[in-house]
Amino acid sequence: MTTTIHLPQGPYTPRATPLDLAPGAGAPSSRTVFSAAHVVADPYADIGPDGPASVDWEATLAFRRHLWSHGLGVAEAMDTAQRGMGLDWAGAAELIRRSAAEAKAVGGRIACGVGTDQLPEGPAPALAEVTAAYEEQLALAEEHGVQPILMASRALVRAARGPEDYLATYAHLLRQASEPVILHWLGPMFDPALEGYWGSTGLDAATDTFLEVIAEHPDKVDGIKISLLDAAREIDVRRRLPGGVRCYTGDDFNYPELIAGDERGFSHALLGIFDPLGPLAAHAVRVLDTGDVAGFRALLDPTVELSRHLFQRPTRFYKTGVVFLAWLAGHQDHFTMVGGLQSARSLPHLATAYELADGLGLFPDPELAAHRMRALLAVQGGAR
Repeated sequence: MTTTIHLPQGPYTPRATPLDLAPGAGAPSSRTVFSAAHVVADPYADIGPDGPASVDWEATLAFRRHLWSHGLGVAEAMDTAQRGMGLDWAGAAELIRRSAAEAKAVGGRIACGVGTDQLPEGPAPALAEVTAAYEEQLALAEEHGVQPILMASRALVRAARGPEDYLATYAHLLRQASEPVILHWLGPMFDPALEGYWGSTGLDAATDTFLEVIAEHPDKVDGIKISLLDAAREIDVRRRLPGGVRCYTGDDFNYPELIAGDERGFSHALLGIFDPLGPLAAHAVRVLDTGDVAGFRALLDPTVELSRHLFQRPTRFYKTGVVFLAWLAGHQDHFTMVGGLQSARSLPHLATAYELADGLGLFPDPELAAHRMRALLAVQGGAR
């Protein structure tokens, strides 16, 4: 029996029943939909915040099977997996190996992040070092049969002298890629070290360089993922893409309208918010498959308040809310994160995330979620 929970924002009565979203309905057909998935930490690992990530591989892979069971693709080793915020290249490489094998075993779609995070922070590396780091990671992805996602590189920001260095680096990598890749433009709200990507702090100039990379190698670009939280810019870029190159929205503020699209096109999806929203998001896009745009929007529009809450500034700490909701939903047994990132959001922030997610019916077992929310309040907030 549900009873009132005294949250920091006031008393709340949890809903009694979740949404009925059983797995096994198949992948959406009108849009390609990836969930960028989080990793589950090993809570008993005796390491400090600066130590290498210790991952609970069984729970991490089980969550990916959960996403695949609802017809979603998995975008692996991306920033949602705390890439560069607790998960180093050694951990990411092992994650790619294990997830690729799991995807093959269950027939799941997978794409994996390829970057340069094996390079140390500090002085600017040579462009040749940046290229070699990308090549190493690209080779690993191709060796394991996963689609590469060329991620934005902190090292390239430090090494590049201007747009010409971005053009040359990406041209080299795209020529080498054996299959079309996804290009990822991650904005500084997600990673401040990426300020000025594509060689300019002005978005118009940066956009022109980004599009030039694609225009010169359209046969090697499956699509682009834009994570700028700017719907108008994404639509503009989408309309300027060469034929056959997809736009995967990474806009966790405006995804329903971007996926629904307009008379001139639409976006596919590669989103961190589709980690906690996975089953509901997949169901909504299957409704869109039937041509029912209003039904799709009726399902997905109410989730935007939760997403905007999780991704509020500092946006890069959205991972804390994602993992918190996975714990409440029963996908893992604890709320511990690699790098100790469970401390990155306040108790009121987490309590609001719980209330919004419960209101949407996202928790398969609302009583379990309520029990865990009470436990967190007792430990972090004390008796009130």
